[in-house]
Amino acid sequence: MTRLGTITRYVLLALGAVAFLFPFYYMIVGSLQTAPDTTLAGAFPDPANITGENYVNINERVNLFQGLANSGIFTGGVLLGTVIFGTIAGYALSVLKWRGRGATLVLVLLVQVVPFQLLMIPLYVMIARDYGLSDSYLGMILPFLINSTAVLIFRQYFLQLPKELFDAARIDGAGEFRILWSVALPLVRPALLTAVLLTFIGPWNEFLWPFLITKEAALQPLAVSLANFISNVAASTSNPFGAMMAGAVVLAGPAVALFIIFQRYFVSNDLGSGVKG
Repeated sequence: MTRLGTITRYVLLALGAVAFLFPFYYMIVGSLQTAPDTTLAGAFPDPANITGENYVNINERVNLFQGLANSGIFTGGVLLGTVIFGTIAGYALSVLKWRGRGATLVLVLLVQVVPFQLLMIPLYVMIARDYGLSDSYLGMILPFLINSTAVLIFRQYFLQLPKELFDAARIDGAGEFRILWSVALPLVRPALLTAVLLTFIGPWNEFLWPFLITKEAALQPLAVSLANFISNVAASTSNPFGAMMAGAVVLAGPAVALFIIFQRYFVSNDLGSGVKG
């Protein structure tokens, strides 16, 4: 590639990065303004207009720590189910041979095209009325416990593993769960991180289902608490715009930090290194 082409590529990448990062920057700046400035000039704040009162104001009306804790419990439960059931199902659909495997894979693919909103009412009736799990963490987590996208991710990674690894483990007397735990999982760590990172953002930002299944404010994730704040009490603050931006920063912060920390792990292992010859 020529020098001019290299320069052009980096300029375009830099412009794209600025375009994607500007909304986050503007959100942070807006959360620190004493008087709201929604014009483009507000992106270059006046030091005299900087304050942290917006975070104090929203924390007085929404328990940010409790909301973050609820979001963490909800998201953590979903991620735990995604990893456990995703690895087992992905292993069964890729390594094991059994009657109906192809049909099951087709069903997993079909689940991708069914919108969650279509299932929400029967799920609410089943979980809230039949199981009595309304206003509980389990009621929030249960519909998201199995993620079909994660199943497909694990299946594709397991398909890349050399068949000889599994045959050798079986010859040594290892059962399927032992093979999954000791042989397959260590070689598909990128799949674990990919599934976790792709799944994380869904339950962390989920609003509609927790809003339906929980009525107690002490159990609601931060996304629901912030939506209630915007709808009901934001106007009572001295700077509603700044308070809303402060809440958005708190909600987005963990997700952004997680992706920044783990982005370098989006690489594939040398899957053939476990086989000699």
